[in-house]
Amino acid sequence: MKLFLSGLSIVAAIFILGACNEDPQNVDKKPLNPNGDSELAILMREMFDEGMMMKDMIKNGDHPEVNVEFQKILTAEATEPEKAASPEFKAFAQTYINTMEAMKDASPEDKLVLYDTMVENCMTCHEALCPGPNRRIKKLKM
Repeated sequence: MKLFLSGLSIVAAIFILGACNEDPQNVDKKPLNPNGDSELAILMREMFDEGMMMKDMIKNGDHPEVNVEFQKILTAEATEPEKAASPEFKAFAQTYINTMEAMKDASPEDKLVLYDTMVENCMTCHEALCPGPNRRIKKLKM
């Protein structure tokens, strides 16, 4: 019986230590798309998260920096590759890239205008090609 309890104690300790080493940020992360998330979908979520941080920084009078590798918007694997290969998507993506490039060196006043332009461009692109995220994109508006 002592051997059984000792073994059970060891197994319990290993289980508890293993649970403590889990990355809490990865525990609940599941793909939003049941068929998996494309590179473009993941990139756009990162762009949204950065946009929300930029919004808060601009509201607080801070000067946000652009950190997401937004240039990958033209090369990231898309959920629907035919849409990402369309001339419309490429034009919208290039407009986004140009806006974000301009944001890097813009004055604080220009950053607000460029930010608003970026949000409107996202809305316009998604209205034309993939309307699902528009409800979320509206949260970016000032």
